[in-house]
Amino acid sequence: MGEDRRDTLILRGWRNVREAGSKRLALTAVLVLLALLVARYSWDIPYQAIPESLRTEGAEQVDMKTPGTGDAERALYDMRSSLLAPKAEQDDRITLVVFDDQTLINARKRSPLDRGLLARALKSIDAMGPRAIGIDILFDQPQDEDAELIPTLRAMQTPTLIGYADIKTNESDIVYQQQEYLFEFLGALEGSNARPASIRLDNTHGVTRKWPSIERGLPPVLGRAMLQAAGDEASSLPGYEGSLRYRHPAFENEPMYISLQIDNFVDEDLLAIPEVADMLRAQIEGRYVLIGGDIIDYDRVQTTFSSVIGENPPGLRVHADMIAQMLDGDRRATVAGSTLWAMALLVIVTAVLTGLLEWGNWRIYALLGAQFATFLGVPFILEATGADTLGVPAFGWLLGWIVAFAAVTSAARASGAVQRNFAQGALGKYLPREMAEEILEHPKLLALHGEKKELYVLFSDLEGFTKMSHAIQPEMVAKLLNRYLDMLSDVVLDHGGVIDKFVGDAVVAFWGAPIARPDDAARAARCGYAIWQAGETFRAEVAAMDPDLPPIGKTRVGLHFGEAVVGNFGGDKRIQYTALGDSMNTAARLEAANKQLASSVMASREFAERSDIDWWRAMGRVQLRGRARPVELMEPDPNFPQADRDLLSQAHAAVAADHATAVGIVRDLVSRYPNDTALENLLHRMQNLEEGGIYVLG
Repeated sequence: MGEDRRDTLILRGWRNVREAGSKRLALTAVLVLLALLVARYSWDIPYQAIPESLRTEGAEQVDMKTPGTGDAERALYDMRSSLLAPKAEQDDRITLVVFDDQTLINARKRSPLDRGLLARALKSIDAMGPRAIGIDILFDQPQDEDAELIPTLRAMQTPTLIGYADIKTNESDIVYQQQEYLFEFLGALEGSNARPASIRLDNTHGVTRKWPSIERGLPPVLGRAMLQAAGDEASSLPGYEGSLRYRHPAFENEPMYISLQIDNFVDEDLLAIPEVADMLRAQIEGRYVLIGGDIIDYDRVQTTFSSVIGENPPGLRVHADMIAQMLDGDRRATVAGSTLWAMALLVIVTAVLTGLLEWGNWRIYALLGAQFATFLGVPFILEATGADTLGVPAFGWLLGWIVAFAAVTSAARASGAVQRNFAQGALGKYLPREMAEEILEHPKLLALHGEKKELYVLFSDLEGFTKMSHAIQPEMVAKLLNRYLDMLSDVVLDHGGVIDKFVGDAVVAFWGAPIARPDDAARAARCGYAIWQAGETFRAEVAAMDPDLPPIGKTRVGLHFGEAVVGNFGGDKRIQYTALGDSMNTAARLEAANKQLASSVMASREFAERSDIDWWRAMGRVQLRGRARPVELMEPDPNFPQADRDLLSQAHAAVAADHATAVGIVRDLVSRYPNDTALENLLHRMQNLEEGGIYVLG
């Protein structure tokens, strides 16, 4: 049954999309296709140049570009490559012999590296029995020490690989004249154990993430050539061009490879010490030895770790990492192109189906979270299992999903916008805008059956309008009434109330349903006072409009709190959302009582005490027409002093026990406020109380 319901939800969403029209459908199809291409080819979307018109005024004239999706993919790859990289103890299969900054200081020579020093060191290293030697140095220009170095290289017993580069593959590293000398230098070594090996690294997009491509006519890369020369060709990952695996040291501050200063191998006094000689031999014998520079700001390579650990290692260490990867047999399995197409298609289909779902609760957010976690998690899982995720989208899947989802949902919204606006407009005639929007999102809030609610009820009426309507033209009556009801409706809706009904010029409204809010009482109280003020404004407008029109009476308001049954009531042909109950009648009686009380706005104590507003003054206890139980009256008067409000409360409390004192308090207040008709009426009522201390309204 759950599957049938999902099918229904998806089919309903599809109908909404179809109703968007042919043009919108065509645009949606184009966007979905674009999303598919983004999900498949996100690694290949490059930087985009920023037009000069958009560049900051005064900025330097440089090649300004914004990142493409490929940059996001590479950043995510670097992150997962670093986070999931294996940890390993110091690798005892490889030793680095380096020219470092101290070597340059000792030799008093920076560039080119001292070849005489190299020749003497090679003799010592060769005698220690390494498995193979790789020299990450280009001999691309003549030096006086070449006469010593070339015979040394020709005499090497250990397979020795010499750095090779040419203009075709290392354009930024060598020029024609340098290449010619390099060829001449290498030609002098033919027939010996010293042979060329490529030192080219793949620095595409500025980071060494993968092995260099295998080019016809180019010697094998340095590490691979060393394994082949040492007779370990089976371990050299023949034909491999995938991602380059880096490792983290198992122990903090411990280097992955032993690194020895080349000076150690030319210091005869040092080598004459048996313990030192034995130690050096132990770190050379049977190992792959790489010789090159480890110099600050020279031949540094940015790797997938660089953005995480903030270090760019020398190129020599990258060659060591390649040797370690070969010796470990870590040939990363690539993800087939057909698989990437299938995964991209799955992502887009998921986005489309999700966009068609009409879920409006927490389930849709849970579904979105699960999908996003999957799209980001799959490349991490593949990386963790040893797959080559260089080229596997992650950001592209997310972006493609978003584009496809947005295309489908925007089409559905376009078709539903008219219906929604109509429904919202209809609800907005008697509900506050934010409440109407909430009900459209959660239709169950608008109960289709009656339910008991505690309501704050407002009932208003325009004094004398019925009588006046008989004295003017019907067109003017309609104009004035519409203007008056518009003004009062705006006041009610602005204060978050629900307009129950219009009865002629009377307005009935309530708070507490269909959605109850903590400040409903305060909203209703302020609305009641604002309704009276709007009525006064209307009277002034009518008087200014036409002096010959009969004068408009004041607007009277009754406010009460109590239970009512709220819901949609009516027959088969017509229903109305309304409230029924004693609280509605009491509010109407309070409105009508204003005429006898010489007041404009009157509330019950039940209403006033819940409003948390301090402008109420106690106006006695009366028995309303048609009501058996008396009502304690409270009148809003923000301008009435608090001290005098307290006096009225004292008088109200003292009526039964000390009637004379209570009357005296009110009489004194009337003398101080001679124009306050409501106070004067209160004094009259207190002087004419019936049995039980109640005044019965006629």
